Amino acid sequence: MQEEEMIDDAVHPHLFSLIIPVYKNGGMIDMLIEALQELDKRLERKLEAVFVVDGSPDRCYELLQQRLQHCDFRAELVCLSRNFGSFAAIRMGLSIARGPYFAVMAADLQEPLELVEEFFRSLSSGTIDITVGVRTDRDDPFFSRVSSNLFWGIYRRFIQREMPPGGIDMFGCNTQVRDALLAMDEANSSLVGQVIWLGFRRKSISYKRLPRMVGKSSWTFFRKLRYMFDNIFSFTNMPLTLLLLVGGLGTVFSVIASIIIFTGWFLGKISFPGYTPVILAVLVSMFSQLIGLGLVGTYVWRTFENTKHRPSFIPMLHESFPKK
Repeated sequence: MQEEEMIDDAVHPHLFSLIIPVYKNGGMIDMLIEALQELDKRLERKLEAVFVVDGSPDRCYELLQQRLQHCDFRAELVCLSRNFGSFAAIRMGLSIARGPYFAVMAADLQEPLELVEEFFRSLSSGTIDITVGVRTDRDDPFFSRVSSNLFWGIYRRFIQREMPPGGIDMFGCNTQVRDALLAMDEANSSLVGQVIWLGFRRKSISYKRLPRMVGKSSWTFFRKLRYMFDNIFSFTNMPLTLLLLVGGLGTVFSVIASIIIFTGWFLGKISFPGYTPVILAVLVSMFSQLIGLGLVGTYVWRTFENTKHRPSFIPMLHESFPKK
């Protein structure tokens, strides 16, 4: 058994890769490094920390460069040419991490490190492919909690029903899932949405989000709104369905209204010149255009789906049983 472990360590000297996107976290670097030193001890010195500085305007890269020279755990440090966004930074980190087990954590330490340990413990069991952190509580301002609950409630209702309440800030995965994620190289999409879309054997782990110690969140209302639209256009055809529904219901209404207006004109109840043909033309044309746009949009959506080159299927397990 000891020999097998030595061979495994030779192939994968650092089993647990932690990807940390860094943006405007200069004040957290010292605390972050100290926390990772402790985590490395608890993981029996098998931690690999991958820092991706996402075009941060402060001195994050220089501070990390100085501190990592004196750390015991293995680390990779990358600085992107500009701010590409946290999802792009995470993908960058996943692409260079050695694995075979991966976890993603924010640099602000609002997620407890015990959650990272639980991620790696579950993934290394071999029965779980994806772990996601599900917030049960958060020490955020009242307005932030209300807006976040509203946002994720709409998200779960109309975009991805499998998304946990409160969304996902942290996730972990094995090599198979990592490779599938990196294969979906889509712009203006959601990495978290892709994690849910992939399926696999997923485990949710509850945690309480900790208060922010330094700085403030860059996750503004407008970024949330953009994130919502990116997910709507990447994972659902809800706008087209709504357009067809409104057009269909409007057509039924216009037919009924047309019959009423025509009957009124025929009985002499409408005497205003030109009123009847104008109203009939407006009602019929308006809703028929909505249906037409919905139909055209449906074909455009199908074309868009094909241009994303997402796989039609992703095998999770495969065993062969030769004839005895």
